[in-house]
Amino acid sequence: MAQALRIVARYLTVKAVMSVRFLNLVVPLAHKATAMRVAETGQRCLARSGAVSPLIGYSLRRGDVDSTNGRSTPPTLPMRGTRTSTMATRTTTTRTTRAVCASSADRNDAIPADFTLQDLVVAYFDCRRNKRNSQSALHFEERLEHNLMSLNEELVSGEYKPGKSICFVVTRPKAREVWAADFRDRVVHHLLYNRIAPRFYRSFIADTCACIPGRGTLYAAQRLAAKIRSASQNWSKPLWYLKCDLANFFVTIDKRVLDGQLAERIHEPWWMQLAATVLHHDPREDFELRGAPALLARVPPHKRLMNQPGHLGLPIGNLSSQFFANVYLNALDQFAKHQVRARHYVRYVDDFVLLHESPQWLGAALTRIGAFLPDTLHARLNPSKTILQPVARGVDFVGHVIKPWHTSTRRRTVREAVSRIGALDHIDVFTSANSYFGLLRQSSNSHRDRARVARAVLRRGHAVNGALTKTYRRPHGSE
Repeated sequence: MAQALRIVARYLTVKAVMSVRFLNLVVPLAHKATAMRVAETGQRCLARSGAVSPLIGYSLRRGDVDSTNGRSTPPTLPMRGTRTSTMATRTTTTRTTRAVCASSADRNDAIPADFTLQDLVVAYFDCRRNKRNSQSALHFEERLEHNLMSLNEELVSGEYKPGKSICFVVTRPKAREVWAADFRDRVVHHLLYNRIAPRFYRSFIADTCACIPGRGTLYAAQRLAAKIRSASQNWSKPLWYLKCDLANFFVTIDKRVLDGQLAERIHEPWWMQLAATVLHHDPREDFELRGAPALLARVPPHKRLMNQPGHLGLPIGNLSSQFFANVYLNALDQFAKHQVRARHYVRYVDDFVLLHESPQWLGAALTRIGAFLPDTLHARLNPSKTILQPVARGVDFVGHVIKPWHTSTRRRTVREAVSRIGALDHIDVFTSANSYFGLLRQSSNSHRDRARVARAVLRRGHAVNGALTKTYRRPHGSE
């Protein structure tokens, strides 16, 4: 019976019984998405499987019938516990189906969910934007309606628990552990992020960069360059900079401190409960190791999440970790701006720079920040990466070296680009070279660096345009 229902569902356009709402999800579709109007019910009831198909659209539900097709009979008004199906070649029928409604006894202890099915579908589309070809994403999409409805039911009932993570090691620019959550859990991360991120972004200062829309490495470099020109009056006055870095940042983040920071701005019980579930989940309890186990030995022990106590550390590789890290260090931003009174200050993740005409003032600021971090955030500075010197020597920040009247790309990045292009498989040269060209173009003084990369690309048989900004695929059959 269940198999027959699934087969029939592929040819039906379903009107789901949910709360009053017009749903019109804008996605690239092969045909116009099914229009759906939903009637109000007295309690929260979720129809199974086919209820999500109007939200997904034709491109993901091959075989669905467009709502613009002609009907042989007028549509039947939906009632609670029923769904109306319209087929392209037969008359309209109405049948009773089992709806999923939590009993009053089950819902007394659970916190009422404060999201809609549309919010979950939007989170899915956000999540799959750059992950659609991954194995877990393809597996999730095989039974998309079932998986979304199952996840929706778990979130509503309060039974959601994060699943298995994947652990692997990246070696560039240095060896690091990466913990990738299952695609299903990534959808939940986007659901949480979409709801709570705007309220936190409003409290961030304009000099906070990384993992914020429109504030990437280029924004951080340009922001710092503008502050240097302002403080030095267009490089006419001597200026000093203090650059600091937090020691073992992600693996030493105190979740107890972060829990209190989240609670200050998340006042809805259900969303706070979901944030706590994501925050306190320990991926070490259930994970799969990918890649050679010997690579783990290349990660220093003090930089491994494996070796941290349960209340410390966020897994690198998840959207939630990147967002939580910004929330965590917002206290440092506020302290630097309002207590230290640093007029010129920029932070990207755990790297931050202060500017001042007096090196003594910067030394005093370093002392105050060094005392603030352990007391408030239970973090500490990395003394080996603390730099105090004149800006005329150049400021190395987020991969850019800012010097008087021009910026250039870090030497190590250029050397790595030439080396990688020479060693990559010929299939990967095109995409990798264009990525490096795009990075180098962000610097104003990059012609010589782009010429070095272009020579490496030409040696691999690819063509490069005259401006040295783009490469073209190698002709078939050439080396």
